[in-house]
Amino acid sequence: MKYKSQKVAYWFFALSMLLFSLQIIYGFIMGFAHAGFDGLHSFIPFNTARAVHTNLLVVWLLSGFMGAAYYIIPEEAQRELVSVKLAYVQLISLAVVGVVAIVGYHFNIWEGRKFLEIPRGLDYLVVVNVLLFLGLILATLFKGKRKTTTALVLSMGLLFAALLYLPGMLPFDSQVKDSFFRWWVVHLWVEGVWELIMGGILSFLLIKLTGVDREVIEKWLYVIVGLTFLSGVLGTGHHYYYIGVNKIWLIVGGIFSALEPLAFLAMALFAVNMYRKGEKKHPNNLALYWTLGAAIVSFIGAGLLGFAHTLPQTNLYTHGTLVTAMHGHLAFWGAYAMIVLAIISYSLPNMTGRKLYESTRGRMAFWMSNIGMIGMTVAFGVAGVVQVYLERKLKMEFMEVQKEIEIHFVVLIICATLFLTGIALYIIDFIKHGKPTDEALVATVD
Repeated sequence: MKYKSQKVAYWFFALSMLLFSLQIIYGFIMGFAHAGFDGLHSFIPFNTARAVHTNLLVVWLLSGFMGAAYYIIPEEAQRELVSVKLAYVQLISLAVVGVVAIVGYHFNIWEGRKFLEIPRGLDYLVVVNVLLFLGLILATLFKGKRKTTTALVLSMGLLFAALLYLPGMLPFDSQVKDSFFRWWVVHLWVEGVWELIMGGILSFLLIKLTGVDREVIEKWLYVIVGLTFLSGVLGTGHHYYYIGVNKIWLIVGGIFSALEPLAFLAMALFAVNMYRKGEKKHPNNLALYWTLGAAIVSFIGAGLLGFAHTLPQTNLYTHGTLVTAMHGHLAFWGAYAMIVLAIISYSLPNMTGRKLYESTRGRMAFWMSNIGMIGMTVAFGVAGVVQVYLERKLKMEFMEVQKEIEIHFVVLIICATLFLTGIALYIIDFIKHGKPTDEALVATVD
């Protein structure tokens, strides 16, 4: 059964698609600058483009997660959202805070802390916004007719993400202390509680798409939660190697970084195993592509590539190079971007009543974006390995090395163009679905 208040999710998804588009544009500005074509430098310096690119990544994914929660929680709790009006207030305030922050970056109004550049005044508005969101979600869940493991894991991930934003707001005079607690936000989000959000969304989609019994699927969630907390929390240590903290983090970070791929491997096995067990032939193949793709690509990008360069013996050379960008791009794409696109692909036909399951455009969007991202990952990887050798082994100057690797960014731009084309097709498909209607939601039967 669907609920009318679920259509709130549509507008969060629309915001996330808009912000995603802007993030890609700023990525191109950075790519052209790296390739030696920095004609926009006087208007958008590289540091500004980078801050906008990375912060838009966080905001569009959070918008997608919030949309997913507004769609999933009413259905799992079997009741309407407690206040649709407040959900729209939260949406508008989130968009306003995002716009003010991005505009401010172009006038050097920021804190200068990677991923957390947002000015302190806006930090407090973010906290108020997220508290409103959590209040709506948790009130809906606990007033509902049922409390499923899927809903609880998703809600737990969202709650912990909010709590872990707070250490990043602590003021420190020491750069070491500031970096130490900044990673509580950045690492424990992307390699900790965001995995719980991903697991909750993945569980919901597999229940709907495969027809496998809920109890079987939700048992896997306990495994994923356990592995996430076992490896993710102490795995934060691999960010502490070179910031001035105790050497014990070389050992702790190294050991638990080696365990981090297990959580993503569990997700990949979980998804593929449920797909094979599934007897239900759901017509929405596009949603199934994105769901299985998220589980598999996240294991490669976040799990294997993360492990490949976070061990101390390797990270001694790769730290702060384009090897990190190689891991980061495929990890964020597989683990979080693809799962947001999966829940959008599943929910859009239900919210609008337009069953565009088998469009050629949708399949091309999936394959072109994934092939483009894999090409970008390879380009980053090759450029990173060359950078490591020239910079760390041959001791060449940083800017000299950047000149030497410009050609790799030409390849990257070509692959990014393929990726952009795929995302453009996805957004066209999004627009073609039209706006949500009460009639479509009420009439939907899974």
